[in-house]
Amino acid sequence: MRTTSLGGLEVSRLGLGVMGMSDFYTGKGESEDDSVRTVRHALDLGVTHLDTAEVYGPYTNEALLGRAIKGRRDEVVVATKFGLVSHAGRPGPDSTPANIRLSVEGSLRRLGTDRIDLYYQHRVDPGTPIEDVVGALAALVAEGKIRHIGLSEAGPATIRRAHAVHPLAAVQSEYSLWTRDPEAEVLPVLRELGIGLVAYSPLGHGFLTGSIRSLDGLDADDWRRTNPRFTGGNLGRNLRIVDEVRAVATESGVTPAQVALAWLLAQGDDIGPIPGTRRITRLEENLGADGVRLTPDQVGRLNNLTPASGDRHDPAGMAAVGR
Repeated sequence: MRTTSLGGLEVSRLGLGVMGMSDFYTGKGESEDDSVRTVRHALDLGVTHLDTAEVYGPYTNEALLGRAIKGRRDEVVVATKFGLVSHAGRPGPDSTPANIRLSVEGSLRRLGTDRIDLYYQHRVDPGTPIEDVVGALAALVAEGKIRHIGLSEAGPATIRRAHAVHPLAAVQSEYSLWTRDPEAEVLPVLRELGIGLVAYSPLGHGFLTGSIRSLDGLDADDWRRTNPRFTGGNLGRNLRIVDEVRAVATESGVTPAQVALAWLLAQGDDIGPIPGTRRITRLEENLGADGVRLTPDQVGRLNNLTPASGDRHDPAGMAAVGR
């Protein structure tokens, strides 16, 4: 597995998002032992970048990851997030310095570690100035409880203000062949400032694997059943994207998932995708993308695809991104 640097933090070229092992998708809550085996197999294959958050579960996903990395902590870069759980019961996001303190202590305990390698604000808290947030995080860096600071789904102005207080290593945003939002404004700012982009949902919540052509087979409480891109006719309209991905995959003798991830890797060394899965077979398939080299013509065809129809979140979710 190749490695790259995200704002000075060295990580494997492809990471592993752990969220779906505990929350949101069909099959969540399946054997935790299987999920632990998948994480450990990822480490065996050279993955070092593991991503979770206190709100996943809540709390259970961090505990699962802590169990999986026990005895192998020094092999991995652990990333987690705070701010969507208010330990004081405050409605909405809570990134007050007091809440950050409570959050980091809980995350350290559940992860079974004495430091977090990359600690993100999960969503911008409009009630707390970003300067106060980053100031509190900088104090945690000085104390050795966290090593690097990140933001998730922040807008360009917020990124600049945060970076002026303490250098950011990474900004996490949804980025894939069906979500190109970061390209217009966020990615240029990150490159100007030397900040990495961590791409979550790089397979479009599973859509770009080509395995989802209807909602049949998804659990009743699967998050995708209410997501605008999967509903109201948008799923059918969006099949044009995966059909082109599949065509490139057939030409190259690889899978659609590998094409989608290889396209992301081709966008720059400062981009670190974190595809998630509970299954070892899918993990191995995803990691195979590190060896896929798309031709300039194939990259151009994929670049020219029109992004997905439908918002990527419901109205409340969309209001929380790009602040």
